[in-house]
Amino acid sequence: MATLKFYPPVGAPVVYAVHKPLTNIGKALGNDLAITGEGVADHHVQIAFDGRDFNLNEIDRDADIRINGKKKRRARLVHGDRVELGASALVSFSMFSELPARAPRDDDDAPPQLGAELAGVRKLFEFSERLMLRGSLDELLDTMLGDVVELTGADRGMLLLQGDGAAGEGGRKFTVRAERNVGRELADRHGGISDSIVRLVLESGRPLIVSDALSDTQFGKSESVLALQLSSVMCAPLLRQGQVVGAIYLGSNRVKHLFERSHLDLLTVFGSQASLILENAMLLSALRADKEKLSKELGDKRLGEIIGSCPSMMEVFRKLQKVATTDISVLITGETGTGKELIARELHRHSQRSKGPFITINCGAIPENLIESELFGHVKGAFTGAVASRPGKFQIADGGTLFLDEIGELPLNLQVKLLRALQERVVNRVGDAKPERVDIRVVAATNRTLEDEIRAGRFREDLYYRLNVVNLWLPPLRDRGDDVIIIAKTLLSKFADELASQVRGFAPQALGAIRKYGWPGNIRELENRIKKALVLCDSTLLTADDLELGEQAMAPILPLEKAKEDFQRRYVLEALEKNQGNRTQTARDLGVDPRTIFRYLEKEAHPIPAGGQGGEGG
Repeated sequence: MATLKFYPPVGAPVVYAVHKPLTNIGKALGNDLAITGEGVADHHVQIAFDGRDFNLNEIDRDADIRINGKKKRRARLVHGDRVELGASALVSFSMFSELPARAPRDDDDAPPQLGAELAGVRKLFEFSERLMLRGSLDELLDTMLGDVVELTGADRGMLLLQGDGAAGEGGRKFTVRAERNVGRELADRHGGISDSIVRLVLESGRPLIVSDALSDTQFGKSESVLALQLSSVMCAPLLRQGQVVGAIYLGSNRVKHLFERSHLDLLTVFGSQASLILENAMLLSALRADKEKLSKELGDKRLGEIIGSCPSMMEVFRKLQKVATTDISVLITGETGTGKELIARELHRHSQRSKGPFITINCGAIPENLIESELFGHVKGAFTGAVASRPGKFQIADGGTLFLDEIGELPLNLQVKLLRALQERVVNRVGDAKPERVDIRVVAATNRTLEDEIRAGRFREDLYYRLNVVNLWLPPLRDRGDDVIIIAKTLLSKFADELASQVRGFAPQALGAIRKYGWPGNIRELENRIKKALVLCDSTLLTADDLELGEQAMAPILPLEKAKEDFQRRYVLEALEKNQGNRTQTARDLGVDPRTIFRYLEKEAHPIPAGGQGGEGG
């Protein structure tokens, strides 16, 4: 019969046998299982048994429910599930009946074989509970080995791992990961083992019982069997993804025919548990090492919160550190999602204004009739709804940095007032004729090509030159090489901690998919995909499917000539942008005839950038 065990903050656990089709759990006394704890609702959840499965469903929509650490509203319960209700109430679910301590046991009058099997199942259940509490690896392995030794009556038990260590008779090497001797809590880590028997199990991957080792035709002449005077030996392999990684070894030098088939079955089940524990421990160790390696790699590949090691980002870092200490205006350009605000924050952090405010305003997110008030403030009664005087972003940023995001969205009539404010460092609140002097540094950003906007009459050329004293162009993520892998690993580590996710890394194919994908939304898209995958993933490694980066998401393979042409076009246009539209200088840098630059511009119908009309303009 299935049971629920509630762990109250004070006192012994409460066990409830699930014997009804519907079992209600909550704080109210009328529930089948009444529990206490912070955040527990009067009627929290319900467990429904349909004859095959136990299904947990919410009753209170506002109630907090976590199953094995993940927030869920409903789920099918399996043996060992850990259900947290509210902030602190913990209930564990078991498929087996658990009787109170010191009560008569079901197997008191059972046949010896059935009693041993029930005892083994009970030990497995107790061990599963310990797993939920997540003790240390050594503690878990030692406890498991002690349980097996106790159940089988062995004199000695060992958990062995293949790898560097003592060489057996056949030269095969293994290490003793845990060891138990009857009468001693922990034995020494050497000797007391039949190398020939262990070697056979490691090579065959199959469990083995030797009932009378000294008389056995295969092992009786083994040096270790003779030296130890072994009578009974039992050994089962530890498997990881189908590969033998070690073994559990039990032996006795006192009793022949000690071990039976039921013991071997039990040892095999415990071996599966040990393999899982070791695999998780090794995975965690590898992930920790990967995290440490990532931290070291980031040492010279980041500037504040900005990560990058490709040549174009190193150029951004170089320019940023040079202009940050000055007060000149900076225009940050690049596709949406490339991290323009992060660059603006780093400019502020490295400036002499770092102790002053950093104020952001998104020029494209504020209605046109309100943006002047947002920028410059207003006085009481200036317009309907102005019930009090209010400073604008310019006044609030006094002594610091004002970041004008999406500057290309600013209406033309306000561009004139913004230009005056930048030139004279003086602003007028809406409805007030009294000028106010401000001491600010302005950093602007846009994902538009402002030269095109100027030609279309949507952006003032004089304001463009006032903002674009220094241009910082951020490359798209698809052109940053291995930066995308480092950024993805950093984001996963950050968000996994924030979301309390069990995910600790990427599967190899996921990293390949991340590297190949075009990322039209750049870093913002990468962040969103990782967050979504962390919430929905049920394993410890994110796959390409978790990130929704299947084959259909990959860029198609182009013919070599087309790929070369596309690369050359992008490279020429990037060089042209870095030279601020100067075609002659670009041709000189690339070592080509200036007509080559014209050919790419004409072929792609690319507008000639401002300043590029003359051979030496820019």
